[in-house]
Amino acid sequence: MKNLFSKLAFILVVLSGCSVSKDIETPKPALPTEFRNVATVGDTTSIADIQWKSFFADATLQKLIDSAIVKNYDMQIAVKNIESSQLLFKRVKWDYVPTLGLNVTASTSRPSDNSVTGLSLSQYDLGTKHIEDYSANLALSWEADIWGKIKNRQRAALAQYLQTAEAKKAIQTNIVASVSQGYYNLLMLDEQLNIAQKNVKLNDSTLRIIRLQYDAGQVTSLAVQQTEAQRQAAEQLVPQFEQNIAIQENALRILTGELPDKIARSAKLGDLTVPENLSAGVPSAIISRRPDVKSSELALNIANANVGINKAEMYPALRITASGGVNSFKASNWFNIPASLFGIVSGSLLQPLLNHKELSTKYEVAKVEREKIVLQFRQSVLNAVGEVSDALVRIEKLKQQQAIAANRVKTLQQATSNANLLFRNGLATYLEVITAQGNVLQSELELATVKRTQLDAVSELYRSLGGGWK
Repeated sequence: MKNLFSKLAFILVVLSGCSVSKDIETPKPALPTEFRNVATVGDTTSIADIQWKSFFADATLQKLIDSAIVKNYDMQIAVKNIESSQLLFKRVKWDYVPTLGLNVTASTSRPSDNSVTGLSLSQYDLGTKHIEDYSANLALSWEADIWGKIKNRQRAALAQYLQTAEAKKAIQTNIVASVSQGYYNLLMLDEQLNIAQKNVKLNDSTLRIIRLQYDAGQVTSLAVQQTEAQRQAAEQLVPQFEQNIAIQENALRILTGELPDKIARSAKLGDLTVPENLSAGVPSAIISRRPDVKSSELALNIANANVGINKAEMYPALRITASGGVNSFKASNWFNIPASLFGIVSGSLLQPLLNHKELSTKYEVAKVEREKIVLQFRQSVLNAVGEVSDALVRIEKLKQQQAIAANRVKTLQQATSNANLLFRNGLATYLEVITAQGNVLQSELELATVKRTQLDAVSELYRSLGGGWK
């Protein structure tokens, strides 16, 4: 017995120093020193480090985001995935522990008188032709982790658990961005509804003047019809915006895990301002900050572990088994100790032979999958840098568009006022008036859209930098 354990211990010491696979380190993707279109060169701070409650100051928006983080069903599913992965990770820790089982059996058999067993029984005067066997034993089995198979399983389970945590962060960043963008869209629709309603009133005033002139014979019925058509075009926008507002409210409520309903709000689109200093930080920080990129990095850990596991399957497995208990062919002597005690210890090396090709193919496939993960990681980093750069250029150019659109609205508002004044004094035609009113309506609606798009771009920059999960 001592010689057996000594030999097994020697084999364990020799083989445990062997390494069957080599991990690929996380690649260092080519990253620029600064994002394209970044405003401040050399600034390492980032808005992504700001907690979302500090970044989004509007109280109503904070309430909506807070509700979404708690009640959104995607978030709740992500939490359950974390719980499930945590349980699996805890279970893998037990792979190092030997398996132990209790086995209790009782059997009886009646062999043929002409069988070897029957003839043997006839030589003994046992008083029965039945063979009884009663056994109770504990069986222990343990596989030595020579090639690091169990260790790699633990590494894979840990990486999968961490991936679920990163997935939850990624969902939260998307929820924060989606809720904020939906809220900005709602405020834009409020503004556009208000613009349409004011334009309807302005057209009512013009229509009354045209009708008075028509009654006085100063204009034809065509002027009345065209002015009325202009008013109806503005009036048609009112139910359209009211419909869009209701749909947007429903979408936001569902996103926050609530039933569709109205959303109480007091803020207006004009109350919200785009921050002047939106620091993006350095591109290298994306790898540690963005949940999707971090998840791709963890996927490489899983791929490395799978390569190690598949490689280990091709090598001999050292198993040690032991069992011991009580055994007797009579029930009356079953627990007669120590006479009924027995024990067995054995060790074995199992080397796969006929299925070696299958195992080697799995190993090669695992290496290819690992190479794919490396490419996917590089791609995720590249996409992240691209998203940040896109958001930065949108913010920069939308700021210019907003300034131009605001000046255009101011110019057209003055033109509309002048056209009405000239029309009342007989120095402008009704066509000039309704054209000016139509232009100012369109320009005010476009200005509201540009302002909303600006705020959306800020939310997108915050998300693309990895902000929103803190």
